[in-house]
Amino acid sequence: MAMRLSGAPVRDKILKYILLKGREAGVNAGLTVLRMGEKPEDLAYEKSIIAMGEKAGITVKVKLLDENMTDKKAKDLISEINNDKSIHGVLLLRPMANKEAEKAITENLAPSKDVDGITPSCMAGLYGADKTYFPPCTARACMEILSFYNLSPKGKRVVVIGRSLVIGKPVSMMLLREDATVTICHSKTSNLKEITKNADIVIVAIGRREAIGGEFLEKGQTVIDVGINVTEENKLIGDVNYEEAFSIVDNITPVPGGVGSVTASLLLLHCLQSCLGIIDKY
Repeated sequence: MAMRLSGAPVRDKILKYILLKGREAGVNAGLTVLRMGEKPEDLAYEKSIIAMGEKAGITVKVKLLDENMTDKKAKDLISEINNDKSIHGVLLLRPMANKEAEKAITENLAPSKDVDGITPSCMAGLYGADKTYFPPCTARACMEILSFYNLSPKGKRVVVIGRSLVIGKPVSMMLLREDATVTICHSKTSNLKEITKNADIVIVAIGRREAIGGEFLEKGQTVIDVGINVTEENKLIGDVNYEEAFSIVDNITPVPGGVGSVTASLLLLHCLQSCLGIIDKY
């Protein structure tokens, strides 16, 4: 039977810090969420951010984007946001249906307001270990959960399943900085089961519900499930078959209640830090 790595205590610790730090500084940080379409996973994430923002004293506003918006309109929008002093952080819910607009936004957003590590400058900073930029929140959430539960990746064999710029690649870089030995796997990887079974820590971010079952896992492992998938019954499930994994591994994050809640709290933390003009370890 595994230990359930709940994100709640990690999230609550971060939110408590945000509230305290914001009150001390007497500031009102503002976050703008940019959403295109009505994807259930985007709506679920947006809802949690708004609820947490109310608890943490951060103003969260949502701007809906037209799926047919032109490259010029996207650039004009970001120019407005960059010049709006009431907006300290921007979350772009990706992937977007309009790739040209998404590209225009990521390339023109001011790095100082990029609280989710999506701009070229922030990504370059991550790979170059430049701590003057914010890392992607989901990648950092994985690291914060490992740290909170004293599961250091130092010297450990870590398998990351997924190679996206949102989670797979950035979390791999962050793990390397903590002296882990990292293997990145993906849909074309041969012998995936053999590779994952030899890992100490498995981080799953492939976007396919319950794609990783018990046959991929071994006793003694820690599993971080980043996936958020919505079933036909409107139920949230992860990329890992939780029931099968729970009976095998030593530690596992649930979905919901794991990485997602920590990700949202870190987004708000980055927004406050942007408002204050600092990037530090809370």
